[in-house]
Amino acid sequence: MQAWRTISLWMDQLDEQIEPRPALSQDLDVDVCIIGAGYTGLWTAYYLKQQAPHLNIAIIEARFAGFGASGRNGGWLMGNMLGDDRLLATLSPQQRRDSIDLLHDIPDEARRVLDREGIDCDYRKGGVLYCAARYPEQEKSLRSWLDDLYRQGMTADDYRWLRPEELEGHLRVSNAYGAIFSPHTATIQPAKLARGLARAVERLGVKIYEDTPAIDWHPGQVRTPQATIRSHWVVPAVEGYAASLPPLGKHQLPVQSLLVATEPLADSVWDEIGLKEGQAFSENSRQVTYGQRTRDNRLMFGARGGYRFGGRLREDFSLTPGEIDLRRYLFGELFPQLKNVRITHSWGGNLGMARRFRPHMLCDRQRGIALSGGYGGEGVGATNLGGRTLAALILGQHNALTAQPWVHDNRALSSLASWPPEPCRWLGYNAIIQSFIFEDRTLASPASPPWRRRMASGLADFMQSFMN
Repeated sequence: MQAWRTISLWMDQLDEQIEPRPALSQDLDVDVCIIGAGYTGLWTAYYLKQQAPHLNIAIIEARFAGFGASGRNGGWLMGNMLGDDRLLATLSPQQRRDSIDLLHDIPDEARRVLDREGIDCDYRKGGVLYCAARYPEQEKSLRSWLDDLYRQGMTADDYRWLRPEELEGHLRVSNAYGAIFSPHTATIQPAKLARGLARAVERLGVKIYEDTPAIDWHPGQVRTPQATIRSHWVVPAVEGYAASLPPLGKHQLPVQSLLVATEPLADSVWDEIGLKEGQAFSENSRQVTYGQRTRDNRLMFGARGGYRFGGRLREDFSLTPGEIDLRRYLFGELFPQLKNVRITHSWGGNLGMARRFRPHMLCDRQRGIALSGGYGGEGVGATNLGGRTLAALILGQHNALTAQPWVHDNRALSSLASWPPEPCRWLGYNAIIQSFIFEDRTLASPASPPWRRRMASGLADFMQSFMN
């Protein structure tokens, strides 16, 4: 098996053979240099070329298109963005509704591009189910979240409560208390999207140079192992790999998320489980779980990973038995019939976490820098919005995209919130995660007395407040 096929289930499913495009071997002068051939870089190039075909755009990629998070994620193309509730809180009701509509349109906008460019990435807009299924506290927190959503201006057309018997029409999980359903999410095959977008931008005239890492970058210049690129605009679209390009690492912390996939399951098993329309699903715990039914009838399931001291990237995503067992335990609690199912694939990826969980789209006009990131694991959809927004900013447009509260126009990179230095990052992150683990174990045990359950949730709430 070719080594690249072991990156993820999604890479293993590709029909094509991946041969990296030629590396950059001579100096370039371009209008826009994009660092990274993942979703952010590819969407930015696509929308720039759609609106300004004359632009000379080059993308450099350390490995190959889709190697990073864009080829490893859980395939949720969401019509929202991490922390959007706090970001929209200061807007007027009408402004907030306009921003909500912009976010909710992300899956449909992506579909319009897929249709136009002939990209088949197993797109299914079946919505998303946030389930309360492992302990009763999940129902309470979900109902509280739904109340918050309605206060923000959402309606039942955006998010609605499903009673257990209604949930069964979508998904049958053990011990269901109910769920929130939203139609504003699609599921995709991530690697097919990344590879398809790369071919689409090439057809538009964008040059992609693979096996070409950025060694160093400054306003107007990017240096690679064999050449230097001079560019009016530099777009560092590296997300979880920000630590490799100072000073980006101060603003985007690399954390990991880890996933598993089962063998293809029989139709009779799926008749018991559901997910016939390509719905995404999650169980509402701070383990941050996510799953979908793949086109070839596997269960794909992921959960929160970890953080390494000093923001070191994880290079080896051969999951340990303990990492696999945790994810088996979590999906086995939802689907007892799958507790002993064969897991054929396990993998993970580095993603970028912005300080205070606030994604950002920034344009420094004086230095010619434009970037979008900090998606916190919700970037499959947010990168589409980020690419559209960066294109609008680079082209000097003032519209609904550039007027959003997550956009920092004509601002320096240093204006973004920074993470504290080590060892504060590592100690803080791990203390918070341990409080989440303690809460989950306590609440998942029916034998835990009420006082212990309240204590565990209170501690987790307190620790989570430090992340916001």
